[in-house]
Amino acid sequence: MITKNTKTNANWIDVTVPLRNGMVVWPGDVKVQIEHRVSMKREQVHMNSWINMGVHTGTHMDAPLHFIANGKSIDLLPFDVTVGPARVIEIKDKVSIKAEELQQYNIRRGERILFKTRNSPQCWQTDSFAADFVYITKGAAQFLVDAGVKLVGVDYLSVGSPSDPEKGMKDVHDILLGAETWLIEGMNLEAISAGNYNLICLPLKLMDTEGSPVRVILQPIK
Repeated sequence: MITKNTKTNANWIDVTVPLRNGMVVWPGDVKVQIEHRVSMKREQVHMNSWINMGVHTGTHMDAPLHFIANGKSIDLLPFDVTVGPARVIEIKDKVSIKAEELQQYNIRRGERILFKTRNSPQCWQTDSFAADFVYITKGAAQFLVDAGVKLVGVDYLSVGSPSDPEKGMKDVHDILLGAETWLIEGMNLEAISAGNYNLICLPLKLMDTEGSPVRVILQPIK
């Protein structure tokens, strides 16, 4: 199903995938269940809803604890990691994000880098899992760590792919999270052009947890 980006005031653009029943989740994760347990439609005096889902559903963040033993949990996220200037880089490669393509962008220490790929206009069109999504290779992950990037964002459910012949899902997470490079996964950047933006992204304050759903908004920097 197509998910639409929503523009709000002051030119902020919402790149968060809406949470809803039936949406795609990572294989094996719990399906999203949103239920209006009390509803004015049933002649009750107020609305009260219930939700059941994994913390890596839709647009979410990974904390180091996701793959790193004794790593930081999501409640320990420093605010300056996900609030501030960010750069959106559009990847031309249809298979993966490779170090060779990143070398041209002069990526600097402390940057927040968000990758727009073919995932945004293609993978979010369906509620079925798209196993052939564009992912970050081990080489690109190490390149980003060596450059000193503090935040990496991607436009599908994982930075690494289970189909990567180099065991990319685990190894890519290990490289990035092991360097305390925090991750945003599951954005829809279809309405976003490459360039510089102000970023606001905050997780829920879930204690001792390795991830959280987030709301991500971007504002073009002119």
